[in-house]
This record gives sequence, structure tokens and C-alpha cells, in this order.
Amino acid sequence: MLSFALRTLLRMALTFFVIVTIVFFATRLSGNAVDFVIGEGMTSEDRELLIKYYELDRPVLSQYLAFLRSFTDGQFGLSFIERRPVAEIVMERIWPSAQLLLSAVGLTLLVSIPLGIAAAIWRKSWVGSAVMVVAFLGYAVPNFVLATLMVLIFSYWLNWLPVVGNGTAWHFIMPTIALSGVLIAALTRFTRNAMLDVLGQDFMRTARAKGLPENAVIVKHGLRNAGITILSVIGLQVAGLAASGSVVIEAIFAWPGIGDLLVTSALRRDYPVLQFGVLTVALAVIVINAAVDLAYAWADPRLRHTVKG
Repeated sequence: MLSFALRTLLRMALTFFVIVTIVFFATRLSGNAVDFVIGEGMTSEDRELLIKYYELDRPVLSQYLAFLRSFTDGQFGLSFIERRPVAEIVMERIWPSAQLLLSAVGLTLLVSIPLGIAAAIWRKSWVGSAVMVVAFLGYAVPNFVLATLMVLIFSYWLNWLPVVGNGTAWHFIMPTIALSGVLIAALTRFTRNAMLDVLGQDFMRTARAKGLPENAVIVKHGLRNAGITILSVIGLQVAGLAASGSVVIEAIFAWPGIGDLLVTSALRRDYPVLQFGVLTVALAVIVINAAVDLAYAWADPRLRHTVKG
């Protein structure tokens, strides 16, 4: 298990290094950021001072090496626009994004797992059919479409829910539902399929033969054995939300998180903030995937024996 964990950490490091390299060069494809952020009254001397201050006059390779060194000394530079440390700006946005992501994951688990179990148990009845129809519809509707419809109905027409910000619990309702919509649909389907795989197994019949209540058989034996598959799906879906889904939803609801910051920084060509923000999201995705791999290896006895060394 230790060697498996070390290999996972090595893959994390290599993946992050590749992402760092791609992000650095991709943010420079649109030209010199100083030409975009300077005011109309700025002189050529002031422009040259800004370029020199941000070291944009150095060769790209030299800038890249300096960018790599910033990860060792913790100095990620100043924002082009706000003139504040980049790390300070990004760290202010992490907790709101984490709150939204956790609320979406919590809602997903509360809704999708019971629905998936119900769809598997009553698969030949109208209950199972209704659950799967709803799941397919939820999977087919993109989160930004769902968000726009909710804003139109519950905010513009009915004036029930606020749209912008995260000041109260009411602000969480629409972003959480919009962010978790596709995830609920996907996890409901996977839970149903995973439960169908175990419902007909011998250990389930043995548990019933022992006289255990049906609820105990379903939860203790069925869900426990299907949980490994469900765990891997949750990890992949949550990583997808952290990588892209939250960016769109935060932009729609002006949620003060990492996603909204990335959109704003990209539009203003604020390279330092954009780079650090993207890398923060990438690191979160890498850590989530690694945690799922380790949990999967630990939970599955077959994999645990394989990676024991």
C-alpha cells in the first residue's frame, strides 16, 4: 500500500508539472498583458517601467524558470489590476468555492443514492421507470441551462430567491441545485446499475435466508458492496465539477469564488491571478482523483492485496 501511495504522489507531481507548463505558455498566447491594462494617459516610459517591473521584457524561457521558482519561495507576484499579492486574492475565493462544492456534493448524496436504490429495487415498476426518466432528463440538461431557467423563474418571475452573491442561505439554493443537477442524474444511474449488480449475488440471498430485515440486507450488504463503484463515480464527478462546472455556475450567479475569479482574470488578462487560480483548481482536481484512487485501493480487498507491497 505504501508503494502504491508513493506512485500516486509521483503521478500527482508529474501531472501538476505538466499543467504548470501548459498554463504558463497558454496565458501568453494573446500578447503582452501590459498593452491591455495600461490607461490611455500612460506614457511610453511608464509602460516600460511596468514591463520591467513584471519582468515581461525577459525571454519567455527565463520568465518560465522564474515562474517555476515562485513555487519554491511562495512569491507568486502581484495582480496586474489590483496590485495585490496573487496568493492573497486567490485564497479569498477558495472558501466560497469550497462551500458551494460541498453543498452540491451533499445534496447529490442525499438525493441520488436513495433514488438509485429505489430504481434498482423497483426496476420493473413505475417507480423505477419514473426515476430513470428524471435521471435522463437531468443528465441531458446542461447546468448553465438549468441555472438560467431557475434565475428566470424563481428570481425574475416569482421574485423568491436572490441571484447575486452568497450572503445568506437563500443564495445557496439555486447555485447548489444548478451545480448538482447533472451530478445527481449521473450518480443515480450509476447507483442503480451498481445495486443491480449485487442484488442477485449469493451473499444477498444468504443474508435474506438468515432472516435479516430487507432494509438491513439492502443497506448493509447491497449498498456496502456497491459502494466501491459509487465511490469512484463520485470522485470523478466531483473532480469534474471542481474543474469546469463551478466556473460556469459561479459566473452566472456572480458567486465570489475561484470560478468567477478565473473568468474575470481571463477577460482582463491578469496573467498572475489567472495562472495561480487555474493551478489552484488543477491541484484540487489532482488531489481529489488521488484520494479516490487511494480510497478505492483501500476499500477493495482485491486491489488492497495487489498494492499491498
